[in-house]
Amino acid sequence: MFPYISEFVGTFLLLLLGNGVCANVFLKKSNFNGGGLCMVTCAWGLAVMIPAYTFGAYSGAHFNPALTIGLAVGGLFPWDMVPGYVICQFAGGFCGGALVSIMFHDQFAATEDQATKLGVFCTAPAVRNLPLNFLSEFVGTAVLLFAILGISTATGIKPAPGQGLAIGLNYIFVFGIIVSIGQSFGGLTGYAINPARDWGPRLAHTLMPIPGKGSSHWGDYALIPLLGPVCGSIAGVLLYQFIFSFAGK
Repeated sequence: MFPYISEFVGTFLLLLLGNGVCANVFLKKSNFNGGGLCMVTCAWGLAVMIPAYTFGAYSGAHFNPALTIGLAVGGLFPWDMVPGYVICQFAGGFCGGALVSIMFHDQFAATEDQATKLGVFCTAPAVRNLPLNFLSEFVGTAVLLFAILGISTATGIKPAPGQGLAIGLNYIFVFGIIVSIGQSFGGLTGYAINPARDWGPRLAHTLMPIPGKGSSHWGDYALIPLLGPVCGSIAGVLLYQFIFSFAGK
């Protein structure tokens, strides 16, 4: 049971901190308004690292349905645990986004632009080109999984029992991976690279009483931050396993 609790609380913390920095930087009447995208990308890296260190020994610190599915496809995580992990991740993402909507209520009320408000919760393309938007999310998540597996192997630390990822020092390097992906590709789609990071808070935007919020845009883009990361995750795991299959030969 505790691995599922860990995934819920860990994803909750991830989105509380991640959506929190977006609200802090982009909403009016925040003291950190205009803090800049470097602040945002670094804060997202920390938002992943902090719960990873807290819960990594218990769940492997996935906090990402794409990561969970990719590891399962690669034989690194049991399929019977995938549904519970994914449900807990989406639920945690929703709760994290919902709490941000409450904490920053006055800042949402002071901000007129609906796209800015939605951007606190979920991703959107800078240029709407669905094939390239998909490619951005695919590549970003493939890099994420490839690098995580490589770092987990390089650290020489054994994975958490049954969870597919090593625990310990590698989580500092995961911070670097998240920051690197964000600063390299974030301007294209906002680098969801995690369906729970997008869909959980997007649902919070839909259901929570946010002043003047506008549409949550479920129909015209939301499949991209779902399908792109899942496909990219699988590709990243399989590519890693293929390349490093030669290392032992």
